[in-house]
Amino acid sequence: MEELGALLETGGVAAVELAASAMAERGETPRPCPSCGKPLIGPFCAICGQPRDTHRRSLGKLIHDFVKDIVSFDSRILRTGRALLFKPGELPAAFRDGRTQPYVPAVRLYLFVTLLFFLFLSATGIGLIQINMKADIYRLTHDAAGNVYKDRNGKQELLKGLKSDAAGKVSVVDPEADDFGSIRTDLVADGRQKTDVIDTLSFFQRREKVAQVSPEVLDEALKDTKIDITINGKKSEVQNTITTTIKKLRTDPGALNEPMTVWIPRILFVLLPLFAILLALFYRRQRKDFLFVDHLVFSLTLHTFAFVAMIGAVMLAQVLSGQGVAKLFVLVVAVYFFLSLKAFYRQGWFKTGIKFVSISLIYFLFFLLPALVFAIVASVIWA
Repeated sequence: MEELGALLETGGVAAVELAASAMAERGETPRPCPSCGKPLIGPFCAICGQPRDTHRRSLGKLIHDFVKDIVSFDSRILRTGRALLFKPGELPAAFRDGRTQPYVPAVRLYLFVTLLFFLFLSATGIGLIQINMKADIYRLTHDAAGNVYKDRNGKQELLKGLKSDAAGKVSVVDPEADDFGSIRTDLVADGRQKTDVIDTLSFFQRREKVAQVSPEVLDEALKDTKIDITINGKKSEVQNTITTTIKKLRTDPGALNEPMTVWIPRILFVLLPLFAILLALFYRRQRKDFLFVDHLVFSLTLHTFAFVAMIGAVMLAQVLSGQGVAKLFVLVVAVYFFLSLKAFYRQGWFKTGIKFVSISLIYFLFFLLPALVFAIVASVIWA
């Protein structure tokens, strides 16, 4: 094989020199290749592959070519964009079939879209995840039968699972029926005014730095929460950081977005191959037709579309409610995932539907949800 390779290389050099001689006879002088020194004929060197065009241009020319490539209807960027948005499963199928020239590579496309998403998110002022705090002012009362009631804004609500003695001390008799949220053993149904802080998680809402609760109410709530992380009898830096972050959320519900932009790419770096492994397990009978790299490209493409959908969600969040936008985002990604599975793996609708539901549940419950919780916790601790 080495002798054959040497023979082919020698033949290639001879062919190039013959073509250069023919050009010289016509009065043309081929310039030497800057890499190997052989005559440069055509747009690429026939010996080492060095392109004739070395892209040494003025800044204006570079900007002109860049804009031309983007707006060109036939450019790879537009072809890739059309395939990503309107042809679910086409990009991984093109990679598997060897049709890679018309489209942007999957890794490059993923990196470009994620960068675009985070820049867009920062520019629009929309918070991907926000923790909104609200002061809950109420009174606890009880009747002769020991039933506990919560009075708020003139309305009385029976708290199931809680009982009170004659002195008003509250005890939990049925934890599963507890309507009070977290079980509290220090409650007293004495009719006095009490104040708690209620935290609600919201998605795709505009960030507004306003004081949601007073510092006094928050300090009282933190005292009741009993965050206790001590090392050698002293409060650890983790506890201090958590307390500081919670206080920051009092005036800025979207304070976690900056640290989350750091943690999300790291988490996805792990989730992308895990999702590909999950696909490989569900399509193991087709392992002769689909290599692991095919599943990985599918995973990259799906997560790329998810980021494109989030860009659309951020745009819609300018005019629609964040909760409605979040539901629409989940629906769009789910439909796209199902159609991509059908187009790429080429199985029937029923089989695809079963695998779609199974993969979605496993990925959400055991991968995505724990990763999201970890991202939030990590953002609180290392904010």
